[in-house]
Amino acid sequence: MSTEQILGLVTGVAFGFLLQRGGVVRFEKQVGMLLLKDFTVLRFMLTAIIVGMAGVIILAKFGVLTLSHKPMNVGGVVLGASIFGVGWALTGLCPGTSLGALGEGRLHAIFTIAGMLAGAMLFAHTYGFLECTVLAEKDYGKLGLPETIGVPALVLTAVFWAGAILLMRTLDKRGL
Repeated sequence: MSTEQILGLVTGVAFGFLLQRGGVVRFEKQVGMLLLKDFTVLRFMLTAIIVGMAGVIILAKFGVLTLSHKPMNVGGVVLGASIFGVGWALTGLCPGTSLGALGEGRLHAIFTIAGMLAGAMLFAHTYGFLECTVLAEKDYGKLGLPETIGVPALVLTAVFWAGAILLMRTLDKRGL
């Protein structure tokens, strides 16, 4: 097993542990988020995003890692996001929380995981068709937000951090 694989496994286990400790693997928390009644999942996601964002930017600045953008393909993003959203709404779980819920012994997560595997197989078998249709729609190439709007990544990170903290404070004040 390579160092990258070991680090990936350790990071995945740590993230799963935090998902479980944060309570976001619970169906009630997921549905509460979708109904805009319980923002535990949003808080967890925002915290993970801002910590990860800062870590990636800092590691890239020091040359520890190289950013490799995926193509910005509008058709693919719209289709993928739609399928993700429908799956989340139907099952009350997303990919990370479904694995965490299964690890907790919540057997209903098996249906979400089966759906993800079926979706991956369907994507693999229809890739040729998708490449000529959906994925050919508005492909802007490999670009990142800092390059697109001309603002340094560290500035964008700081703005995102401030916005996330402000949003969480607002939710606290409203008892959400």
